[in-house]
Amino acid sequence: MSNQVEPGTIGAAPEPAESGHRQQLAGLSQEPDSPWSPPRPYHGRTVSWVAVSLIMVAFLIGGLALIFGPTWWLFWVSIGIAAVGGLIALFTNIFEDWY
Repeated sequence: MSNQVEPGTIGAAPEPAESGHRQQLAGLSQEPDSPWSPPRPYHGRTVSWVAVSLIMVAFLIGGLALIFGPTWWLFWVSIGIAAVGGLIALFTNIFEDWY
């Protein structure tokens, strides 16, 4: 039976000496010439947020119109607001904001 207490697998290279291992770790964290940089956070365009906010407000108003009534004219107004938000999202190509 293999010794399961020690790290590594059969045929693995021996670990470097303690000081060499620390030097390798220190070298990994201090590479000034590294071409990689973390990606810039991207949270979408303002027009996309406006479209989504309009749709969310429309659903909220429509739900409240059905609960406290039903107030049908307010429900249909909320459907119109959601349609306007959907058209804004469609014409501004909101699905290209994911990256």
